[in-house]
Amino acid sequence: MPVVSTRRFAVSDEKAGPYATTTGPDGALWFTLVHAGQVGRLSLDGRVELYRLDSADCGPALITAGPDGALWFTRSRDHRIGRVTVDGEVSSFTVPEGGPFGIASGPDGALWFTQMHTDRIGRITIDGRVTEHPLPLTGAFPSMITSGPDGALWFTLNRANAVGRIDLDGNTEIHPLPTEGAAPVGIACGGDGALWFAEIGAGGIGRITVDGRIEEFPLPDRACRPHAITAGAGGCWFTEWATGRIGSITPDGRVREHDLPSRSCEPHGITAGPDGALYAALEIGEIVRLEPGPAV
Repeated sequence: MPVVSTRRFAVSDEKAGPYATTTGPDGALWFTLVHAGQVGRLSLDGRVELYRLDSADCGPALITAGPDGALWFTRSRDHRIGRVTVDGEVSSFTVPEGGPFGIASGPDGALWFTQMHTDRIGRITIDGRVTEHPLPLTGAFPSMITSGPDGALWFTLNRANAVGRIDLDGNTEIHPLPTEGAAPVGIACGGDGALWFAEIGAGGIGRITVDGRIEEFPLPDRACRPHAITAGAGGCWFTEWATGRIGSITPDGRVREHDLPSRSCEPHGITAGPDGALYAALEIGEIVRLEPGPAV
């Protein structure tokens, strides 16, 4: 999928660290500022609003639209789950210590999140009730999480070199990856009914079906450090953190890469916007918009 235009939006200074982004129920882009203790809102016409959290050091990381019309995000450094309404009202809930990181809305009307340091998957209801499910591994570093097409949640296990699945009753399955040191991070449900994930350690993109069949697609530059991935026009789109690129991959594994204005811009989170474009958070203080053209 070619990119026909890009547009850059300055949303912070280069020290604030735009990290993750998602589309909100209000038709705007919402993002975290991991180093500044803030979340932000970017309207499609470029207006930026920032909302300060109660701790500048709380480390807001991943963010997702919740089932209640608000945005929910992990606070990885102070063990809380945050919530912000589309009007900017901020609140948070304490969760057991463990470094919450990935977060996704589940099909049960709750939010599910990963605990990086305690090998657990957490569940939090919209009124703040928390349940934890231990994984059958230690030191696995559960990272990002997404809702799958099979009614379960799927997540990456960065240090265990695996992808996991957890159903709504807390039953887990672990799927080891074929490539040693793949170190998966980002994961998304693709339009083809499979789960797609970024192998930051191996420089590849992986695909796993709901019955556990795995394919891996090496990227042209194996040192590009693919980080986050999202479903979008023509397939899936992902960030290449180390080389300042956005990549796209079709369901049959064809890869295309798109240079950003700076090789050192450090793209992290990426999401499909309500306008059909892709939006990526750049750690240099920007959100970049990429408009895909027709597939060729």
